[in-house]
Amino acid sequence: MDTKAEVPSDAGACARREEILDAATMLFAEQGYDSMLTQDLAEKLQVGKGTLYRHFPSKRELFLAAVDRVMRRMRARVDEEIAGVEEPLTRIERAVFAYLDFFAAHPEYVELLIQERARFKDRTTPTWIVHRNNSVERWRLLYRDLIAQGRIRDMPAEQITDVLSDLLYGTMFTNYFAGQRKPSREQAKDILDIIYHGILSDTERQKVKAAQPAGAFGASEETI
Repeated sequence: MDTKAEVPSDAGACARREEILDAATMLFAEQGYDSMLTQDLAEKLQVGKGTLYRHFPSKRELFLAAVDRVMRRMRARVDEEIAGVEEPLTRIERAVFAYLDFFAAHPEYVELLIQERARFKDRTTPTWIVHRNNSVERWRLLYRDLIAQGRIRDMPAEQITDVLSDLLYGTMFTNYFAGQRKPSREQAKDILDIIYHGILSDTERQKVKAAQPAGAFGASEETI
């Protein structure tokens, strides 16, 4: 434990906090939550454990702060990629690319998301879901605008965001566990090609539509 308390400036405190989170993220990813010792973290940073506790009173709070920062950084990466892009479909493509590229570049972040679900089952809403819920409305507004313009078919915007979100979430984990077979930009184009155009030919869509009763799955809907 440190023998003398630090009184850092706001800027110094923020810098120290980020330094702690950087090191903790790597150790949690490498060792796992249960095996990671705060003493090892303190030694890596060459500080006393008291410095850690002034910023993060417990290992749990340190871990959850690291996971929260993952999602904040992902949001910032997406925002950076779509900044100044006016065309809605291009914004979607850029956002999908940024999401996949962010996690491909930082596999340690994926590991933290996995550990959170495995270790903190008492948390009914994981950090990823919290951040998704906090940011999803802007995308739903974008889809509603596209529907109003007649550029995509009339369907609940919530359905679009839920399906796309789940698809990206699954792709991110598949890339982590099985390896990413294509660059992120190509993956983004492949995903959106299926979402935008579907897999059925125009002729086959008409057959499906004609064969099913009104209101049945796929009977009265066309892909965009």
